[in-house]
Amino acid sequence: MSDASVSSASSPAADWRPMLPQDLPAVLRIAAEVHPAYPEEAAVFAERLTLFAGGCLCLATREGTLGGYVLSHPWQADAPPALDTLLQRLPVPAPAYYLHDMALLPAVRGLVAAGRAMPLLAAQAVAAGCREMALVAVNGSAGFWARQGFEVREVPALAAKLASYDAAACFMVRPL
Repeated sequence: MSDASVSSASSPAADWRPMLPQDLPAVLRIAAEVHPAYPEEAAVFAERLTLFAGGCLCLATREGTLGGYVLSHPWQADAPPALDTLLQRLPVPAPAYYLHDMALLPAVRGLVAAGRAMPLLAAQAVAAGCREMALVAVNGSAGFWARQGFEVREVPALAAKLASYDAAACFMVRPL
């Protein structure tokens, strides 16, 4: 991802920028605060950054702190990775672009930063040759994702995996 594409979706209060290895401690703190019910080891975050840096973004505030992050990468269709699992490698070809995690601290949620990340992520997905974007919606976020063009896809084989998140978790897909 070029710096130009990140700054094109900027706002005066916060800008999406590529995640760097030195961001991981702050990213882990944000994850613990925003997603306490879905803990993942630090190795999962580090591996995603190593495997597909272009899909890992941080929301940097004007004050120089991080207000959020996104982890995403090419993946298999209708087969989201299990929570807190190392991938080892990315599939080639990869028909889907998986949004592993998006977390925003409460202080930056009114900045529409999540919606501003979508064109950046869609561009990464298209560049990676993916046909669709996919995610597991948790914490009552399905309405937000629906407004971003995602629709629930019923995949019976995913029932047990989705239940490992929570009872309301749903698999959602957006064509590119």
